[in-house]
Amino acid sequence: MSQSDTVAESRPGDHHDSAPGRLGRWGAAMVTRRRWVFGTWLILLIVLGSAAPSVFSSLAGAGWQANGSESVQVRELAEEHFGGNSSAAVQVVVHSDSGALTDPEATTALTGATDILNADPRFGEIVPPQPGMTISPDGRTGILIAGADGTTDEMVTAVDDVKDQLTALSGDGVEVYPTGASALWSDFNKANHDAMIQAELISWPVTLAIMVLAFGSLVAAGLPLLLTIAGLVASAGGLVLLNEITPISVWAMNFAMMFALALGIDYALFLVARFRDALRSRDPRAAVAETMDTAGKAVVLSGLTVLVSLSAVLIVPAPAVRTMAVGIMLAVTFVLLATLTLLPAALGALGSKVNAASLPYAKRQQHRSPMFAAWGALLHKHPWPFALASIGVLVALALPVLGLKVAMPSISVVPEDAPVRQGYALVQQQFGDGAPGALQIVVPDTDAADTASAASEVPGIAMVTPPQPAADGSGYALLQAIPAVDPSDESMGTILDDLRGQLPESALVGGAPAENLDLQQALNDYLPLVVTIILILGFVLLLVALQAPLIAFLGTAVSLLSTAAAFGVAKLIFQDGHGASLLGFTPQGFLNGWGPVFFFAMIFRHRHGLHRVPPRHRQGALRAHRRRDDGDDRRSRPLGSGHLCRGRGDGGGVLHLRPRRPAPAEGDGHHPRRRRASRRRPDSVDPAARPAAPDRLRRLVVTRLAPQGSPVHQLLPLTPRRIPHEYRSDHHPDRHRLRHRRPAHPRRSGGAGFRCAHRDRHAGHPQGQTR
Repeated sequence: MSQSDTVAESRPGDHHDSAPGRLGRWGAAMVTRRRWVFGTWLILLIVLGSAAPSVFSSLAGAGWQANGSESVQVRELAEEHFGGNSSAAVQVVVHSDSGALTDPEATTALTGATDILNADPRFGEIVPPQPGMTISPDGRTGILIAGADGTTDEMVTAVDDVKDQLTALSGDGVEVYPTGASALWSDFNKANHDAMIQAELISWPVTLAIMVLAFGSLVAAGLPLLLTIAGLVASAGGLVLLNEITPISVWAMNFAMMFALALGIDYALFLVARFRDALRSRDPRAAVAETMDTAGKAVVLSGLTVLVSLSAVLIVPAPAVRTMAVGIMLAVTFVLLATLTLLPAALGALGSKVNAASLPYAKRQQHRSPMFAAWGALLHKHPWPFALASIGVLVALALPVLGLKVAMPSISVVPEDAPVRQGYALVQQQFGDGAPGALQIVVPDTDAADTASAASEVPGIAMVTPPQPAADGSGYALLQAIPAVDPSDESMGTILDDLRGQLPESALVGGAPAENLDLQQALNDYLPLVVTIILILGFVLLLVALQAPLIAFLGTAVSLLSTAAAFGVAKLIFQDGHGASLLGFTPQGFLNGWGPVFFFAMIFRHRHGLHRVPPRHRQGALRAHRRRDDGDDRRSRPLGSGHLCRGRGDGGGVLHLRPRRPAPAEGDGHHPRRRRASRRRPDSVDPAARPAAPDRLRRLVVTRLAPQGSPVHQLLPLTPRRIPHEYRSDHHPDRHRLRHRRPAHPRRSGGAGFRCAHRDRHAGHPQGQTR
């Protein structure tokens, strides 16, 4: 049989006789011990699933603060010394349409609200409406203040429990609405939860239909949902248990639901599609091993990228932001565990039944797409035009980021019919635009008068209330500074800075607007650090996976550019309002303050996830499994028809092309097995034929910085005519024209190959046989 015939019959992707790698052996073990796997997951889901139904009622609803900030100190002092009259206090707005607050109907509503609040121990001192302060000039609107006797999370939960009772007091021309920061987060969390559930109810059937069309089998399409449900139930129960140790924001579960669905389907698609392809020529256990050895590596890399990216968010001193990252990381961990254990066991148990309940057209399905193959060939033939056009589009989309504005959510994020928004509008209408966002000033008694005088002179402050001494004799006084603008106005930051700059050093300024601005400042300060950490860790992950520094750098740069483009599009839509009517939302004029920090980690992960570890049958890709050459101590990685070898002393494991030793001359005293003695350059090679300096430099860059077959070989082409055949790889574009024959080795096949036995073995030639 000729050599060409043998090579034609043995494709580079065929590794049927090769031993599986670590992930392959792991997958085979999951199939062998599938009963233990199913039993373990059943127990885990029963234990964690028992706590999952209470996830939304158990998790915290607040935590939007910058730990250690001045505004948090003011809130803690107000809760300790002023009966809980802090930013977390609940304000109950009572408005009479037909008369004054002294009318029987309004008095009955005020009495009923007081009784409801007094019955809940989470509320502290109840302050009735005060003339000149919390009663409107026309006497028809009053604000009942219920102090906070619990944490911010407990106050949000308390509002959840009593707001229906409070709004039920409305009637007979009297309106009752709870408002304030705690009520805002209560209604915001409810609106977000309802929207999330509605979105999931719509997306799950659509997702199932798409997967049925993609797989052509109900069983194969159901496996991704099985994986998603297992990860979702486990993460929900885990968040409830973790909440017993430290408060976890309810937003953590919201994002965990999205990621569990997205990653569960993403990972399952990789494995199920690869398993069905491998099942055509292998038994179920071997097919699972091959699936885990190929697609399993991409899944592990993707999961690690998610965890690494989100771990950088944990440095931000905001409990809500941290716990959102923790929730997503927990969901990713459970989905990844299910992908590496439960799914291989299920695939091995199903075997060929994975194609059961197939649709009629499924038998005609092809696992190759001629259309995408033609597109890939076009990109490979003309890389530069498409590369420049893509970069131009991404840069154009990223330019709007320069005008991006960020701020904490305003009252517009809740529905117009929400009680907190109706109460907010009443307070603004009767007391002024800045009344819903009063700034609180805590100062020692000795400086109270000077502080009140200085605060009243600050531009943008409409009114300052008289100092209120602490009843516990602590020596503190509390003042309220009412801004002249809406709390979400852009000028609020300037007003706060001026106020803090002109007050005595002993005065501390807080309140709900100050807490939002301090949190926003902390997010802005930590954003460069978070981005730097994510970029560095992402580069390291790609470097470890691909072992090609230049490719890892280019991949990180492309991910950064595409992430900037995503934020540019977000700015055009959510800040400027382009397409808002089509998408059905009201733009705030800015992006939520936690968006850049949090979504950069998530979007960068998806962009970075595109740089998968390719399957081992792709030419030019680095292989994760290693083989030993018989009689040689070197390790090699098969590269299609050629090889990329690594010696034991070649500079810290840097991959490079290594030529094979030529046959020793007869009578030179060299034994065929004594290979180390024959590693010098053969005398038959003319020194003048060695590459010139520029070619040697390019060869060094290409072979040491990028794997064979990568785009770098198009950027830095090696000149075939100026490279001796001992440096030529079988991957060279001109390998068929430039291949030279060399005398056969006495013991092994000859040729200008490399010191790796895979080519001989895969071509069907036993070692020692001359081709």
